[in-house]
Amino acid sequence: MVYAMNQRPSMRANAATSNRNDGMQAESASTGRLLEIACDESGSEGENLIGGETDVFAHASVALSTESATHCIEEMRRRIRSPALEYKANHLLRTKHRPVLEWLLESSGPIHGHAHVHLTDKTFFVIGKVIDLLVEGVPYSASIGRHQDAQARSMAVTLYREGRRAFGLERWAAFLESFVDLMRTTNRRSVGVSVDSFFRMVEDLSVVGTRGRAHEIMGLLCPARSHVDSFRAQLLDNPKMIPALDPLMPAIVQGVAYWSEDRNPVSIVHDAQRSLTEERIAQLKEVYGMDYGVSASHRFTEYTLSTDQKVSREEDHK
Repeated sequence: MVYAMNQRPSMRANAATSNRNDGMQAESASTGRLLEIACDESGSEGENLIGGETDVFAHASVALSTESATHCIEEMRRRIRSPALEYKANHLLRTKHRPVLEWLLESSGPIHGHAHVHLTDKTFFVIGKVIDLLVEGVPYSASIGRHQDAQARSMAVTLYREGRRAFGLERWAAFLESFVDLMRTTNRRSVGVSVDSFFRMVEDLSVVGTRGRAHEIMGLLCPARSHVDSFRAQLLDNPKMIPALDPLMPAIVQGVAYWSEDRNPVSIVHDAQRSLTEERIAQLKEVYGMDYGVSASHRFTEYTLSTDQKVSREEDHK
């Protein structure tokens, strides 16, 4: 299931200006100028979405001026009093530093109204792809963006809530793992085997246990072989295509949508990720523009590595 902690820029300007303390300055809410956001993620395990170490994928973005960000870090260092050169989440999560965490996140704190967090329940994300790609027949490229259909979401919610009980824990987990394997971009040598085994499992699940809505939805997957063949062919033809089961790309799209709400063009500074290749960034811009019916350059203008990552890569090549 997908959640987001949001506060729209148009709603936050006055409150942020009046409540800002410790020398923090609020950013202009709707300038029309290029807005640079800094992003990072947590819980990424690539396409390993079922049975991994984490249940949730988190993507965060922050829009602060260099001056405001500097003041924020300096104040955290003053309050925490740690000699560490780099401050990480574990500094703030220690019990003794709870007041500092509350200060950072409170309504009068330095990042209130300037941060966006997008949370993705990995299991729900996978189920949503099952419905979008197999039942709804959503084009592969569109599934990467912000496509959302009320009926499709309702079916995904039903399977998410009833799947374990309807099919049994082991069968349900095996079904989800089989779909992930089917969609895995590195699984190109055994495409036929994966497709055959997946649909055998679908047929088995559609007839086991007590009949109900979950079984009806599972039955809708049986004639979806043509959809699978279509997007598998796309994967085989273009290995550089954005993986459909990578939650990072939709999270970036959601972040850009949030920050460009007031029509600000957005520039992303992101921590290095293996999946964020130049080719995939170009695809993401294209999908984003198609999704909104406007030129992608009006919303998502550029992507760069964070400064630390640039330095690290330069040192690696010395």
